[in-house]
Amino acid sequence: MTDKTFDPVTFDIIQNALEAIADEMFYAQVKTSMSAIIYEVLDLSTSILNPQGEIAASGAGIPAFIGVLDKAIAGILAKFPLEDIREGDVFASNDPYFGGVTHLNDMVLAAPVFHEGVMVAWVANIAHWNDVGGNVPGSMSAEATEIFQEGIRIPAVKLFTAGVENHAVFDILKVNSRLPDYLNGDLWAAIAGLRIGERRVLELVAKYGADTFAAAVTDYMDLGERRARAALANIPEGSYSFAEEQDSGVVHKVTLTVTADEFIVDLTDNPAQSGSLNCSREGTEIAVQLAFKDFTDADAPGNGGFFRPLRVVTKPGTIYHVEAPGALGYYAEVEIRLFDMLLRAMAEHFPGSVPAGNFASICGTNIGGPHPDTGRHYTIVEPQVGGWGAWEGSDGVSGQFSGFHGETFNCPAEVAEARYGLGIEQVALNSEPGGEGQWRGGKGIEVHYRVRADDNFLSVGYTRSRMPPWGASGGLDGSVNYVEVMRRDGSRDRHAFTTNLTVNEGDIIRVVTGNGGGYGDPKLRSRADIERDLKNEYLTPERAKEIYGYDA
Repeated sequence: MTDKTFDPVTFDIIQNALEAIADEMFYAQVKTSMSAIIYEVLDLSTSILNPQGEIAASGAGIPAFIGVLDKAIAGILAKFPLEDIREGDVFASNDPYFGGVTHLNDMVLAAPVFHEGVMVAWVANIAHWNDVGGNVPGSMSAEATEIFQEGIRIPAVKLFTAGVENHAVFDILKVNSRLPDYLNGDLWAAIAGLRIGERRVLELVAKYGADTFAAAVTDYMDLGERRARAALANIPEGSYSFAEEQDSGVVHKVTLTVTADEFIVDLTDNPAQSGSLNCSREGTEIAVQLAFKDFTDADAPGNGGFFRPLRVVTKPGTIYHVEAPGALGYYAEVEIRLFDMLLRAMAEHFPGSVPAGNFASICGTNIGGPHPDTGRHYTIVEPQVGGWGAWEGSDGVSGQFSGFHGETFNCPAEVAEARYGLGIEQVALNSEPGGEGQWRGGKGIEVHYRVRADDNFLSVGYTRSRMPPWGASGGLDGSVNYVEVMRRDGSRDRHAFTTNLTVNEGDIIRVVTGNGGGYGDPKLRSRADIERDLKNEYLTPERAKEIYGYDA
Protein backbone atom coordinates (compact mmCIF):
# COMPACT_ATOMS: atom_id res chain seq x y z
CA MET A 1 0.00 0.00 0.00
CA THR A 2 1.41 3.42 -0.91
CA ASP A 3 1.93 6.11 1.73
CA LYS A 4 -0.71 8.70 0.91
CA THR A 5 -3.71 10.47 2.37
CA PHE A 6 -7.13 9.00 1.72
CA ASP A 7 -10.51 10.69 1.64
CA PRO A 8 -12.69 9.55 4.57
CA VAL A 9 -15.84 10.08 2.49
CA THR A 10 -14.51 7.60 -0.06
CA PHE A 11 -13.78 5.19 2.77
CA ASP A 12 -17.39 5.46 3.90
CA ILE A 13 -18.66 4.79 0.38
CA ILE A 14 -16.46 1.69 0.01
CA GLN A 15 -17.39 0.37 3.44
CA ASN A 16 -21.11 0.71 2.75
CA ALA A 17 -20.59 -0.83 -0.70
CA LEU A 18 -18.99 -3.88 0.92
CA GLU A 19 -22.06 -4.39 3.10
CA ALA A 20 -24.26 -4.09 -0.01
CA ILE A 21 -22.12 -6.63 -1.88
CA ALA A 22 -22.35 -9.11 0.98
CA ASP A 23 -26.14 -8.72 0.92
CA GLU A 24 -26.23 -9.23 -2.85
CA MET A 25 -24.19 -12.42 -2.44
CA PHE A 26 -26.67 -13.55 0.20
CA TYR A 27 -29.76 -13.03 -1.94
CA ALA A 28 -28.17 -14.52 -5.05
CA GLN A 29 -27.68 -17.72 -3.05
CA VAL A 30 -31.18 -17.56 -1.56
CA LYS A 31 -32.87 -17.12 -4.94
CA THR A 32 -31.04 -20.03 -6.58
CA SER A 33 -30.96 -22.66 -3.79
CA MET A 34 -33.01 -25.85 -3.95
CA SER A 35 -33.72 -26.39 -0.25
CA ALA A 36 -36.29 -24.55 1.86
CA ILE A 37 -33.84 -24.48 4.78
CA ILE A 38 -31.88 -22.00 2.65
CA TYR A 39 -34.41 -20.13 0.52
CA GLU A 40 -37.14 -19.86 3.18
CA VAL A 41 -35.46 -20.24 6.55
CA LEU A 42 -32.29 -18.38 5.40
CA ASP A 43 -29.98 -20.80 7.19
CA LEU A 44 -26.88 -19.29 5.61
CA SER A 45 -24.52 -16.33 5.75
CA THR A 46 -22.09 -14.47 3.49
CA SER A 47 -18.98 -12.37 4.07
CA ILE A 48 -16.24 -10.41 2.38
CA LEU A 49 -12.87 -10.74 4.09
CA ASN A 50 -9.46 -9.15 3.70
CA PRO A 51 -6.57 -11.23 2.27
CA GLN A 52 -5.57 -12.25 5.80
CA GLY A 53 -9.07 -13.66 6.42
CA GLU A 54 -10.50 -11.00 8.74
CA ILE A 55 -14.19 -10.20 8.18
CA ALA A 56 -14.65 -6.85 6.44
CA ALA A 57 -18.40 -7.03 5.80
CA SER A 58 -21.20 -9.55 6.18
CA GLY A 59 -24.67 -10.14 4.78
CA ALA A 60 -27.91 -11.04 6.52
CA GLY A 61 -28.73 -14.47 7.88
CA ILE A 62 -27.58 -16.28 11.00
CA PRO A 63 -25.32 -14.15 13.25
CA ALA A 64 -23.58 -17.27 14.52
CA PHE A 65 -22.57 -18.13 10.94
CA ILE A 66 -20.85 -14.82 10.26
CA GLY A 67 -18.09 -15.61 12.73
CA VAL A 68 -17.52 -18.98 11.05
CA LEU A 69 -16.17 -17.59 7.82
CA ASP A 70 -13.01 -15.89 9.10
CA LYS A 71 -12.12 -19.06 10.97
CA ALA A 72 -12.82 -21.12 7.85
CA ILE A 73 -10.39 -18.97 5.86
CA ALA A 74 -7.82 -19.49 8.63
CA GLY A 75 -8.28 -23.23 8.13
CA ILE A 76 -7.70 -22.89 4.39
CA LEU A 77 -4.61 -20.72 4.88
CA ALA A 78 -3.21 -23.25 7.37
CA LYS A 79 -3.46 -25.97 4.73
CA PHE A 80 -2.57 -24.06 1.55
CA PRO A 81 0.49 -21.79 1.26
CA LEU A 82 -0.31 -18.46 -0.39
CA GLU A 83 1.70 -19.43 -3.48
CA ASP A 84 -0.68 -22.40 -3.99
CA ILE A 85 -3.80 -20.18 -4.00
CA ARG A 86 -4.67 -18.96 -7.48
CA GLU A 87 -7.21 -16.83 -9.24
CA GLY A 88 -10.24 -19.00 -10.01
CA ASP A 89 -9.80 -21.31 -7.00
CA VAL A 90 -12.88 -22.22 -4.99
CA PHE A 91 -12.48 -24.01 -1.66
CA ALA A 92 -15.00 -26.13 0.24
CA SER A 93 -14.91 -27.19 3.89
CA ASN A 94 -17.46 -28.66 6.27
CA ASP A 95 -15.12 -30.43 8.69
CA PRO A 96 -14.76 -28.70 12.08
CA TYR A 97 -11.27 -30.14 12.39
CA PHE A 98 -10.19 -28.45 9.14
CA GLY A 99 -11.77 -25.00 9.36
CA GLY A 100 -15.40 -26.06 8.96
CA VAL A 101 -16.08 -24.87 12.54
CA THR A 102 -19.71 -26.03 13.04
CA HIS A 103 -20.92 -29.50 11.93
CA LEU A 104 -20.89 -31.50 8.73
CA ASN A 105 -24.28 -30.24 7.50
CA ASP A 106 -22.90 -26.69 7.18
CA MET A 107 -20.83 -26.29 4.01
CA VAL A 108 -18.42 -23.37 3.69
CA LEU A 109 -17.38 -22.20 0.23
CA ALA A 110 -14.67 -19.56 -0.20
CA ALA A 111 -12.84 -17.97 -3.12
CA PRO A 112 -9.89 -15.57 -3.29
CA VAL A 113 -10.38 -12.36 -5.27
CA PHE A 114 -7.40 -11.26 -7.37
CA HIS A 115 -6.80 -7.89 -9.02
CA GLU A 116 -3.88 -7.69 -11.46
CA GLY A 117 -2.35 -10.82 -9.99
CA VAL A 118 -2.60 -9.71 -6.35
CA MET A 119 -5.13 -11.03 -3.85
CA VAL A 120 -7.32 -8.17 -2.58
CA ALA A 121 -10.05 -10.06 -0.71
CA TRP A 122 -11.88 -13.31 0.00
CA VAL A 123 -15.56 -13.96 -0.61
CA ALA A 124 -17.19 -16.74 1.39
CA ASN A 125 -20.52 -18.25 2.36
CA ILE A 126 -21.94 -21.01 4.54
CA ALA A 127 -25.28 -22.83 4.35
CA HIS A 128 -26.97 -25.82 5.95
CA TRP A 129 -27.40 -28.84 3.64
CA ASN A 130 -30.28 -31.19 4.48
CA ASP A 131 -28.34 -34.44 4.15
CA VAL A 132 -24.60 -35.12 3.87
CA GLY A 133 -24.72 -38.85 4.55
CA GLY A 134 -23.90 -40.44 7.88
CA ASN A 135 -25.75 -43.13 9.80
CA VAL A 136 -29.17 -41.39 9.89
CA PRO A 137 -31.22 -39.33 7.41
CA GLY A 138 -30.61 -35.63 7.93
CA SER A 139 -27.08 -36.41 9.16
CA MET A 140 -27.77 -35.27 12.76
CA SER A 141 -27.74 -37.98 15.40
CA ALA A 142 -27.95 -37.46 19.15
CA GLU A 143 -26.52 -40.97 19.43
CA ALA A 144 -23.31 -40.24 17.49
CA THR A 145 -20.09 -40.67 19.45
CA GLU A 146 -17.59 -39.69 16.77
CA ILE A 147 -17.59 -37.52 13.69
CA PHE A 148 -17.19 -40.49 11.34
CA GLN A 149 -20.84 -41.36 12.00
CA GLU A 150 -22.13 -37.93 10.96
CA GLY A 151 -21.53 -37.78 7.21
CA ILE A 152 -19.07 -36.93 4.46
CA ARG A 153 -16.07 -34.89 5.63
CA ILE A 154 -14.66 -32.22 3.30
CA PRO A 155 -11.38 -31.00 4.83
CA ALA A 156 -10.76 -27.66 3.05
CA VAL A 157 -10.33 -28.93 -0.51
CA LYS A 158 -10.46 -27.21 -3.89
CA LEU A 159 -13.73 -27.47 -5.81
CA PHE A 160 -12.12 -25.47 -8.60
CA THR A 161 -8.42 -25.07 -9.32
CA ALA A 162 -7.62 -21.94 -11.32
CA GLY A 163 -11.17 -22.01 -12.68
CA VAL A 164 -11.21 -25.72 -13.58
CA GLU A 165 -13.90 -27.81 -11.87
CA ASN A 166 -12.75 -30.82 -9.84
CA HIS A 167 -15.44 -33.28 -10.92
CA ALA A 168 -14.28 -35.91 -8.43
CA VAL A 169 -15.19 -33.75 -5.42
CA PHE A 170 -18.63 -32.97 -6.87
CA ASP A 171 -19.24 -36.68 -7.46
CA ILE A 172 -18.12 -37.64 -3.95
CA LEU A 173 -20.43 -35.06 -2.40
CA LYS A 174 -23.48 -36.15 -4.40
CA VAL A 175 -23.05 -39.90 -3.95
CA ASN A 176 -22.83 -39.51 -0.17
CA SER A 177 -26.18 -37.71 0.17
CA ARG A 178 -29.67 -39.16 0.33
CA LEU A 179 -30.78 -35.97 -1.47
CA PRO A 180 -28.18 -35.61 -4.24
CA ASP A 181 -30.26 -33.30 -6.46
CA TYR A 182 -30.89 -30.89 -3.61
CA LEU A 183 -27.25 -30.98 -2.57
CA ASN A 184 -26.10 -30.30 -6.12
CA GLY A 185 -28.51 -27.38 -6.50
CA ASP A 186 -27.52 -25.85 -3.17
CA LEU A 187 -23.84 -26.26 -4.05
CA TRP A 188 -24.17 -24.38 -7.35
CA ALA A 189 -26.25 -21.67 -5.65
CA ALA A 190 -23.34 -21.12 -3.25
CA ILE A 191 -20.91 -20.93 -6.18
CA ALA A 192 -23.18 -18.36 -7.84
CA GLY A 193 -23.09 -16.26 -4.67
CA LEU A 194 -19.28 -16.29 -4.67
CA ARG A 195 -19.12 -15.25 -8.31
CA ILE A 196 -21.44 -12.31 -7.70
CA GLY A 197 -19.28 -11.23 -4.77
CA GLU A 198 -16.05 -11.52 -6.74
CA ARG A 199 -17.49 -9.50 -9.61
CA ARG A 200 -18.73 -6.69 -7.39
CA VAL A 201 -15.50 -6.48 -5.35
CA LEU A 202 -13.47 -6.20 -8.56
CA GLU A 203 -15.79 -3.44 -9.80
CA LEU A 204 -15.17 -1.57 -6.56
CA VAL A 205 -11.40 -2.03 -6.81
CA ALA A 206 -11.41 -0.91 -10.45
CA LYS A 207 -13.37 2.23 -9.54
CA TYR A 208 -11.33 3.37 -6.53
CA GLY A 209 -7.99 1.59 -6.90
CA ALA A 210 -6.48 -1.31 -4.96
CA ASP A 211 -4.65 0.95 -2.49
CA THR A 212 -7.76 2.92 -1.59
CA PHE A 213 -9.82 -0.28 -1.32
CA ALA A 214 -7.31 -1.91 1.03
CA ALA A 215 -7.02 1.25 3.14
CA ALA A 216 -10.82 1.49 3.44
CA VAL A 217 -11.02 -2.11 4.68
CA THR A 218 -8.26 -1.47 7.24
CA ASP A 219 -9.99 1.72 8.37
CA TYR A 220 -13.26 -0.19 8.84
CA MET A 221 -11.48 -2.78 11.00
CA ASP A 222 -9.94 0.00 13.06
CA LEU A 223 -13.38 1.60 13.53
CA GLY A 224 -14.69 -1.70 14.87
CA GLU A 225 -11.82 -1.93 17.33
CA ARG A 226 -12.28 1.68 18.50
CA ARG A 227 -15.98 1.06 19.14
CA ALA A 228 -15.23 -2.10 21.13
CA ARG A 229 -12.57 -0.43 23.25
CA ALA A 230 -14.79 2.57 23.91
CA ALA A 231 -17.54 0.23 25.17
CA LEU A 232 -15.01 -1.75 27.23
CA ALA A 233 -13.95 1.45 29.00
CA ASN A 234 -17.50 1.81 30.37
CA ILE A 235 -17.53 -1.64 32.04
CA PRO A 236 -16.26 -1.82 35.62
CA GLU A 237 -13.00 -3.74 35.83
CA GLY A 238 -13.12 -6.96 37.82
CA SER A 239 -13.72 -10.70 37.73
CA TYR A 240 -17.26 -12.08 37.60
CA SER A 241 -18.13 -15.77 37.92
CA PHE A 242 -21.34 -17.58 37.07
CA ALA A 243 -22.57 -21.19 37.04
CA GLU A 244 -25.76 -22.61 35.57
CA GLU A 245 -27.36 -26.04 35.80
CA GLN A 246 -28.23 -27.58 32.43
CA ASP A 247 -31.07 -29.94 31.44
CA SER A 248 -28.83 -32.95 32.03
CA GLY A 249 -28.08 -31.89 35.62
CA VAL A 250 -24.45 -30.96 34.91
CA VAL A 251 -23.27 -27.44 35.70
CA HIS A 252 -21.57 -25.14 33.20
CA LYS A 253 -19.28 -22.41 34.52
CA VAL A 254 -17.78 -19.19 33.22
CA THR A 255 -15.54 -16.49 34.64
CA LEU A 256 -15.57 -13.05 33.03
CA THR A 257 -12.57 -10.81 33.63
CA VAL A 258 -12.67 -7.18 32.54
CA THR A 259 -9.43 -5.20 32.35
CA ALA A 260 -8.59 -1.87 30.76
CA ASP A 261 -7.52 -3.67 27.57
CA GLU A 262 -9.32 -7.01 27.45
CA PHE A 263 -12.59 -8.82 27.99
CA ILE A 264 -11.56 -12.33 29.00
CA VAL A 265 -13.96 -15.28 29.02
CA ASP A 266 -12.60 -18.33 30.85
CA LEU A 267 -14.40 -21.63 30.16
CA THR A 268 -11.77 -24.09 31.33
CA ASP A 269 -13.82 -25.49 34.24
CA ASN A 270 -16.47 -27.34 32.22
CA PRO A 271 -17.50 -30.96 31.50
CA ALA A 272 -15.55 -33.31 29.29
CA GLN A 273 -16.68 -33.76 25.70
CA SER A 274 -19.40 -36.36 25.26
CA GLY A 275 -21.67 -37.71 22.52
CA SER A 276 -22.72 -35.20 19.85
CA LEU A 277 -23.23 -32.28 22.26
CA ASN A 278 -19.84 -30.67 21.72
CA CYS A 279 -18.54 -27.69 19.82
CA SER A 280 -15.21 -26.71 18.36
CA ARG A 281 -12.90 -24.17 19.96
CA GLU A 282 -13.75 -21.82 17.08
CA GLY A 283 -17.48 -22.36 17.62
CA THR A 284 -17.05 -21.40 21.26
CA GLU A 285 -15.35 -18.19 20.17
CA ILE A 286 -18.36 -17.38 17.96
CA ALA A 287 -20.84 -17.77 20.82
CA VAL A 288 -18.68 -15.55 23.00
CA GLN A 289 -18.30 -12.97 20.22
CA LEU A 290 -22.07 -12.71 19.85
CA ALA A 291 -22.65 -12.23 23.57
CA PHE A 292 -19.77 -9.74 23.79
CA LYS A 293 -21.17 -7.65 20.97
CA ASP A 294 -24.72 -7.77 22.32
CA PHE A 295 -23.45 -6.59 25.70
CA THR A 296 -20.99 -3.92 24.59
CA ASP A 297 -22.13 -2.24 21.36
CA ALA A 298 -24.88 -3.89 19.31
CA ASP A 299 -24.76 -1.15 16.64
CA ALA A 300 -21.02 -1.24 15.90
CA PRO A 301 -19.63 -2.92 12.75
CA GLY A 302 -19.43 -6.66 13.31
CA ASN A 303 -16.06 -7.00 11.63
CA GLY A 304 -12.77 -8.54 12.65
CA GLY A 305 -11.57 -5.38 14.37
CA PHE A 306 -14.40 -5.31 16.88
CA PHE A 307 -13.30 -8.56 18.52
CA ARG A 308 -9.63 -7.69 19.03
CA PRO A 309 -10.09 -6.88 22.75
CA LEU A 310 -11.85 -10.24 23.35
CA ARG A 311 -9.95 -13.26 24.64
CA VAL A 312 -11.46 -16.74 25.09
CA VAL A 313 -9.78 -19.38 27.27
CA THR A 314 -10.79 -23.04 26.85
CA LYS A 315 -9.52 -26.48 27.83
CA PRO A 316 -9.01 -29.11 25.09
CA GLY A 317 -11.17 -32.18 25.52
CA THR A 318 -14.14 -30.32 27.00
CA ILE A 319 -17.52 -29.64 25.40
CA TYR A 320 -16.34 -26.13 24.52
CA HIS A 321 -13.13 -27.39 22.87
CA VAL A 322 -13.80 -30.78 21.34
CA GLU A 323 -10.88 -32.90 20.20
CA ALA A 324 -10.93 -35.34 17.27
CA PRO A 325 -12.75 -37.55 16.58
CA GLY A 326 -15.52 -36.13 18.78
CA ALA A 327 -18.97 -35.72 17.25
CA LEU A 328 -20.49 -32.25 16.73
CA GLY A 329 -23.93 -32.88 15.22
CA TYR A 330 -25.71 -30.82 17.87
CA TYR A 331 -22.93 -28.25 18.28
CA ALA A 332 -25.50 -25.44 17.99
CA GLU A 333 -27.20 -26.43 21.24
CA VAL A 334 -23.87 -26.22 23.05
CA GLU A 335 -23.08 -22.82 21.55
CA ILE A 336 -26.54 -21.43 22.27
CA ARG A 337 -26.32 -22.66 25.87
CA LEU A 338 -23.03 -20.77 26.19
CA PHE A 339 -24.44 -17.63 24.54
CA ASP A 340 -27.43 -17.72 26.88
CA MET A 341 -25.31 -18.42 29.95
CA LEU A 342 -23.09 -15.43 29.19
CA LEU A 343 -26.12 -13.17 28.84
CA ARG A 344 -27.50 -14.49 32.12
CA ALA A 345 -24.15 -13.89 33.83
CA MET A 346 -24.17 -10.31 32.56
CA ALA A 347 -27.79 -9.86 33.71
CA GLU A 348 -26.78 -10.99 37.21
CA HIS A 349 -23.65 -8.89 37.51
CA PHE A 350 -24.89 -5.90 35.51
CA PRO A 351 -28.64 -5.68 36.22
CA GLY A 352 -30.77 -4.15 33.49
CA SER A 353 -28.12 -4.69 30.81
CA VAL A 354 -29.93 -7.55 29.01
CA PRO A 355 -33.54 -8.87 28.91
CA ALA A 356 -34.85 -11.91 30.77
CA GLY A 357 -34.12 -15.35 29.31
CA ASN A 358 -35.55 -16.57 26.01
CA PHE A 359 -36.40 -20.08 24.81
CA ALA A 360 -32.75 -20.30 23.77
CA SER A 361 -32.65 -23.38 21.58
CA ILE A 362 -32.41 -23.97 17.85
CA CYS A 363 -35.05 -26.67 18.41
CA GLY A 364 -33.81 -28.47 15.32
CA THR A 365 -36.57 -30.70 13.93
CA ASN A 366 -35.78 -33.21 11.18
CA ILE A 367 -38.67 -35.15 9.66
CA GLY A 368 -38.55 -37.28 6.55
CA GLY A 369 -38.93 -40.60 4.82
CA PRO A 370 -40.82 -41.81 1.75
CA HIS A 371 -42.98 -39.06 0.30
CA PRO A 372 -46.67 -40.08 0.49
CA ASP A 373 -47.35 -39.03 -3.12
CA THR A 374 -44.14 -39.99 -4.95
CA GLY A 375 -42.36 -42.48 -2.68
CA ARG A 376 -39.19 -40.41 -3.12
CA HIS A 377 -37.11 -39.73 0.01
CA TYR A 378 -37.68 -36.31 1.52
CA THR A 379 -36.24 -34.49 4.55
CA ILE A 380 -37.52 -31.29 6.09
CA VAL A 381 -35.16 -29.47 8.45
CA GLU A 382 -36.92 -26.95 10.66
CA PRO A 383 -35.40 -24.77 13.34
CA GLN A 384 -38.26 -23.46 15.47
CA VAL A 385 -39.27 -20.03 16.73
CA GLY A 386 -40.10 -19.29 20.37
CA GLY A 387 -40.59 -16.65 23.03
CA TRP A 388 -38.09 -13.93 23.94
CA GLY A 389 -37.62 -12.54 27.41
CA ALA A 390 -39.24 -9.34 28.65
CA TRP A 391 -37.23 -6.28 29.62
CA GLU A 392 -37.91 -3.12 31.57
CA GLY A 393 -40.75 -1.29 29.86
CA SER A 394 -41.68 -3.97 27.31
CA ASP A 395 -43.17 -7.43 27.00
CA GLY A 396 -41.04 -10.02 25.24
CA VAL A 397 -41.43 -10.71 21.53
CA SER A 398 -43.41 -13.81 20.52
CA GLY A 399 -42.58 -16.38 17.85
CA GLN A 400 -39.04 -15.35 16.94
CA PHE A 401 -35.80 -17.23 16.49
CA SER A 402 -33.30 -16.96 19.31
CA GLY A 403 -30.81 -14.10 19.14
CA PHE A 404 -28.17 -16.71 18.28
CA HIS A 405 -30.09 -17.77 15.17
CA GLY A 406 -30.93 -14.19 14.26
CA GLU A 407 -32.42 -12.78 11.09
CA THR A 408 -34.05 -15.93 9.80
CA PHE A 409 -37.57 -17.25 9.25
CA ASN A 410 -39.59 -20.37 9.83
CA CYS A 411 -40.70 -22.39 6.81
CA PRO A 412 -44.29 -21.37 5.89
CA ALA A 413 -46.90 -24.09 6.28
CA GLU A 414 -47.83 -23.75 2.60
CA VAL A 415 -44.26 -24.40 1.48
CA ALA A 416 -43.81 -27.30 3.89
CA GLU A 417 -46.99 -28.96 2.62
CA ALA A 418 -46.21 -28.33 -1.05
CA ARG A 419 -42.56 -29.42 -0.98
CA TYR A 420 -42.56 -32.10 1.69
CA GLY A 421 -44.69 -35.06 2.70
CA LEU A 422 -46.34 -33.51 5.75
CA GLY A 423 -49.59 -31.81 6.67
CA ILE A 424 -49.51 -28.77 8.94
CA GLU A 425 -52.50 -29.10 11.26
CA GLN A 426 -51.80 -26.10 13.47
CA VAL A 427 -49.46 -23.15 13.94
CA ALA A 428 -50.38 -21.27 17.12
CA LEU A 429 -48.82 -19.43 20.05
CA ASN A 430 -48.00 -21.47 23.13
CA SER A 431 -50.85 -21.17 25.66
CA GLU A 432 -48.93 -22.73 28.56
CA PRO A 433 -48.30 -20.61 31.68
CA GLY A 434 -44.89 -19.12 32.43
CA GLY A 435 -43.00 -15.88 31.96
CA GLU A 436 -45.40 -13.64 33.87
CA GLY A 437 -44.11 -10.38 35.31
CA GLN A 438 -44.64 -6.64 35.33
CA TRP A 439 -43.71 -7.20 31.71
CA ARG A 440 -44.37 -10.74 30.49
CA GLY A 441 -42.18 -12.92 28.32
CA GLY A 442 -42.99 -13.48 24.67
CA LYS A 443 -44.93 -16.56 23.65
CA GLY A 444 -43.46 -19.66 22.09
CA ILE A 445 -45.37 -21.69 19.52
CA GLU A 446 -47.31 -24.94 19.22
CA VAL A 447 -47.07 -26.58 15.79
CA HIS A 448 -48.69 -29.86 14.75
CA TYR A 449 -47.12 -31.81 11.86
CA ARG A 450 -49.34 -34.59 10.53
CA VAL A 451 -47.41 -37.57 9.13
CA ARG A 452 -48.86 -38.76 5.83
CA ALA A 453 -46.92 -42.00 5.20
CA ASP A 454 -45.64 -44.97 7.16
CA ASP A 455 -41.98 -45.48 8.02
CA ASN A 456 -41.16 -41.80 8.32
CA PHE A 457 -38.57 -40.65 10.85
CA LEU A 458 -38.22 -37.90 13.46
CA SER A 459 -34.92 -36.59 14.84
CA VAL A 460 -34.87 -33.63 17.24
CA GLY A 461 -32.46 -31.80 19.52
CA TYR A 462 -34.03 -29.37 22.00
CA THR A 463 -32.38 -27.83 25.05
CA ARG A 464 -34.15 -25.80 27.74
CA SER A 465 -36.40 -28.86 27.95
CA ARG A 466 -36.11 -29.04 31.75
CA MET A 467 -34.57 -25.72 32.83
CA PRO A 468 -36.90 -22.92 31.66
CA PRO A 469 -35.88 -19.43 30.50
CA TRP A 470 -34.96 -17.35 33.53
CA GLY A 471 -37.02 -14.45 34.81
CA ALA A 472 -35.35 -11.18 35.82
CA SER A 473 -35.92 -8.57 38.55
CA GLY A 474 -38.74 -10.58 40.09
CA GLY A 475 -40.29 -11.85 36.87
CA LEU A 476 -41.24 -15.53 36.65
CA ASP A 477 -39.38 -18.16 34.67
CA GLY A 478 -40.78 -19.04 31.26
CA SER A 479 -41.74 -22.51 30.00
CA VAL A 480 -39.74 -25.32 28.40
CA ASN A 481 -39.22 -26.67 24.88
CA TYR A 482 -40.31 -30.20 23.94
CA VAL A 483 -41.78 -32.44 21.25
CA GLU A 484 -44.72 -34.76 21.84
CA VAL A 485 -45.61 -37.52 19.38
CA MET A 486 -49.35 -38.19 19.48
CA ARG A 487 -49.75 -41.67 18.04
CA ARG A 488 -52.74 -42.71 15.99
CA ASP A 489 -53.54 -45.34 18.64
CA GLY A 490 -53.98 -42.58 21.23
CA SER A 491 -50.64 -43.03 23.04
CA ARG A 492 -48.22 -40.15 23.51
CA ASP A 493 -44.46 -39.92 24.02
CA ARG A 494 -42.43 -36.80 24.84
CA HIS A 495 -38.91 -35.99 23.65
CA ALA A 496 -36.14 -33.43 23.87
CA PHE A 497 -33.49 -35.43 21.99
CA THR A 498 -34.33 -38.41 19.81
CA THR A 499 -32.80 -39.87 16.67
CA ASN A 500 -34.53 -41.64 13.79
CA LEU A 501 -37.72 -42.27 15.75
CA THR A 502 -40.27 -44.05 13.55
CA VAL A 503 -43.50 -42.15 12.91
CA ASN A 504 -46.33 -43.42 10.75
CA GLU A 505 -49.33 -42.18 8.82
CA GLY A 506 -51.79 -40.43 11.11
CA ASP A 507 -49.29 -39.66 13.86
CA ILE A 508 -49.08 -36.01 14.96
CA ILE A 509 -45.73 -34.46 15.85
CA ARG A 510 -46.55 -31.73 18.36
CA VAL A 511 -43.78 -29.13 18.68
CA VAL A 512 -43.93 -26.80 21.69
CA THR A 513 -41.37 -24.03 22.23
CA GLY A 514 -40.93 -22.06 25.42
CA ASN A 515 -42.38 -18.79 26.61
CA GLY A 516 -39.71 -16.25 27.52
CA GLY A 517 -38.96 -15.14 31.06
CA GLY A 518 -40.81 -12.27 32.69
CA TYR A 519 -39.31 -9.02 33.97
CA GLY A 520 -40.34 -7.28 37.19
CA ASP A 521 -42.80 -8.15 39.99
CA PRO A 522 -46.03 -9.62 38.49
CA LYS A 523 -48.07 -7.71 41.08
CA LEU A 524 -47.03 -4.48 39.33
CA ARG A 525 -48.44 -5.44 35.92
CA SER A 526 -51.04 -2.95 34.78
CA ARG A 527 -54.69 -3.91 34.76
CA ALA A 528 -54.93 -2.92 31.07
CA ASP A 529 -52.09 -5.28 30.16
CA ILE A 530 -53.68 -8.15 32.11
CA GLU A 531 -57.03 -7.58 30.40
CA ARG A 532 -55.36 -7.50 26.98
CA ASP A 533 -53.64 -10.83 27.74
CA LEU A 534 -56.97 -12.33 28.78
CA LYS A 535 -58.62 -11.06 25.59
CA ASN A 536 -55.84 -12.52 23.44
CA GLU A 537 -56.02 -15.84 25.38
CA TYR A 538 -52.39 -15.50 26.47
CA LEU A 539 -53.67 -15.93 30.01
CA THR A 540 -56.49 -17.82 31.73
CA PRO A 541 -58.71 -16.17 34.37
CA GLU A 542 -57.42 -18.70 36.91
CA ARG A 543 -53.78 -17.87 36.17
CA ALA A 544 -54.54 -14.13 36.23
CA LYS A 545 -55.94 -14.47 39.74
CA GLU A 546 -53.13 -16.74 40.94
CA ILE A 547 -50.18 -14.71 39.64
CA TYR A 548 -51.44 -11.16 39.26
CA GLY A 549 -54.15 -11.09 41.92
CA TYR A 550 -56.58 -10.02 39.21
CA ASP A 551 -60.23 -10.76 39.78
CA ALA A 552 -62.72 -9.63 37.14
